[in-house]
Amino acid sequence: MGKKTALATVVLVEGSAYRRAGARMLITEDGQLTGAISGGCLEGDALRKARMVILQQEALLVTYDTMDDDDAKLGVGLGCNGIIHILTEPINDLQTNPISLLKAVIASRGYSVLVTVFSVEDRKAPQPGSCLCLANGQTIPQGLDMLPYKNEILEDAKNALCNQRSAITSYLGFTAFVECVKPLIALVILGAGNDAIPLTRIAAILDWNITVVDARPSYATAQRFPSAKKIVVAKPGSVLDKLELNEWTAFVLMTHNYNYEIAFLKELLPLHPSYIGILGPKKKLERMMGELEENGTTMTEKSLETIHSPVGLDIGSETSEEIALAIIAEIKAVFSKRNGKPLRFKTTVIHSD
Repeated sequence: MGKKTALATVVLVEGSAYRRAGARMLITEDGQLTGAISGGCLEGDALRKARMVILQQEALLVTYDTMDDDDAKLGVGLGCNGIIHILTEPINDLQTNPISLLKAVIASRGYSVLVTVFSVEDRKAPQPGSCLCLANGQTIPQGLDMLPYKNEILEDAKNALCNQRSAITSYLGFTAFVECVKPLIALVILGAGNDAIPLTRIAAILDWNITVVDARPSYATAQRFPSAKKIVVAKPGSVLDKLELNEWTAFVLMTHNYNYEIAFLKELLPLHPSYIGILGPKKKLERMMGELEENGTTMTEKSLETIHSPVGLDIGSETSEEIALAIIAEIKAVFSKRNGKPLRFKTTVIHSD
C-alpha cells in the first residue's frame, strides 16, 4: 500500500506483435509488475521508463520497432515484425487517474469504451492519456474538457460503443485509441462436485465471473470454491431467480444428477442463453431432449444451437483438469466466434484489425 505506480498501455500496433492494443501492465516503483504488454521482451525496458514517469509525473509514449534486426538499439530481441507504441501514465490522486476509468470498465455489465489520447507525431509533446470512459450508460470524462477536440472524441466513442468495435482516430496532430471493451464472461457452474473445482480455477485465471450452484450445502461452499464470486444453494426451479444473466453468461451442467439437470434445463431453455454445456455422452442429451419435448417444452433450432454436449473441445481429455481445460477453451471459442482449430491452419492474420 502507498507505493507509487504507473500504467503502461499498448495504444497502437503496426504489423505483428505478441500483444495487441489494449494490453496493459501496472508497474510499482519497486519493480512489481501486474499484467503484460508483450511476451516478456519489453517488460524490462518498460520498467525503466515507468520509473521515469513516476519520478516526473508525466505520461510518456515509447515506440519499439521490432522490424529492426539490430537488437542492440532496443536492448531486447523481439522478432515480432511490428511497431509497438506504448503509453505509460503516472497513477496519482488527480482527476485524470486512469485506474478510476478502468474500474468503471470492469464494473460494466455490458460493452464499454475507454479512450486514450497520445501524440505519435511528437512524442515529446504532452500526452493526454486516458481521458474518457463510456460504461453502464454513463459518460465519465477525465481531462476530456481540456482537449480542443473533445466533441469529436465523444462522438467517436459513442460510435465505437454502438458498433462494438475499437478504432484508431486522429485529431489535430493527436491520435486516439478508442477501445471497445467486451464484458467479462460470467460462468455459471451447475454442480459443486470435485470435478468442478479445476473448472473454477482455470476460469479464475481468466478473471471470469464465477457462480457455483448446487442443492447440497455441504458441497457448495466458499471453502471449496474460493474463486467463485457467488455460491447458490437452491433447487432447480429457484436457481435463475438468484442470478443476473446477460448475453455473456455461459452455463455448464455437471451435477451428475440427471433429474436436477433436466429440471434446470427446462427453466433455462426459454431464456435462450448464449452457451449451455452439458457434461456426459450424446445419449444423455438425446434422452433429455426427448423427455422435455414429451412434457411440452418446445425445442427450437436456436435452443439446440446453444447446447454443447458432450461439452468441451476434443483435445483428448481424461482427468478433471484436462476436461476443465477443454470446456473453458470451447466457451472462449464460442464467445469469440472462433472455431477452435489449430492456428497453423489459419490462412489469415491471427488478430484482425
